[in-house]
Amino acid sequence: MEEIDLKEIFNMFWSKKAQIFVIVLIFVILGGIYTLKFTTPVYSSSITLILVSSNNNGGNQNSTITATDITVNTKLLATYKELIESKTVLSEVISNLNLQTDVNNLKRNITVSSVPQTELIKVTVKNENPTYSAQIANEIAKVFEKKAKEFYNINNIQIMSEADVPQNPSNINHKKDIMMFALGGFVLAAIYVVILNMLDNTIKTPESVENEFKLPVLASIPNYERGGK
Repeated sequence: MEEIDLKEIFNMFWSKKAQIFVIVLIFVILGGIYTLKFTTPVYSSSITLILVSSNNNGGNQNSTITATDITVNTKLLATYKELIESKTVLSEVISNLNLQTDVNNLKRNITVSSVPQTELIKVTVKNENPTYSAQIANEIAKVFEKKAKEFYNINNIQIMSEADVPQNPSNINHKKDIMMFALGGFVLAAIYVVILNMLDNTIKTPESVENEFKLPVLASIPNYERGGK
């Protein structure tokens, strides 16, 4: 099996360092243009709800949470997640905020998740307008809390932390995007160098003759430039 000559590989890439640099630079520029000009900013805002004792009506802080309450709340988590994303809740949210969208489109921009090993529900809303993302998240919580009381006749939902207006988009990371493009450019440049080397069947050094044909070099003719230099 032919041994891998790391020095030869290094020299192969080093001899094409200018081409590699240009390819990587082009990809970095493309990455900057993509992330700055062609990526639409999307903002995410989240509100966290907690399921408390169903006997804690009217905000009575002295109510005791029983094992039955915990069991009921655990079973309701999945049901509540479906209720939040239901047409009943979302259509009322759209009506209350006069949103120019429909239920299906709004649902695609909502993520409802329960925190493992807790009784917390997190509702995240994505929108191109940061103010709308917070308003929609808070309105969903209010409508959901009201509908849960109507359907199940229990008051076991409280808002743990309201949604704030996000300051930065959630889908844009300029440094990460540019680094990913730079990495892609380097990989492409490496492939280009390897293919170019595979297609190159010329012999450039006496050492290449010895390695290729296993024969000693008896003599070599110097390469002089014109003018005797």
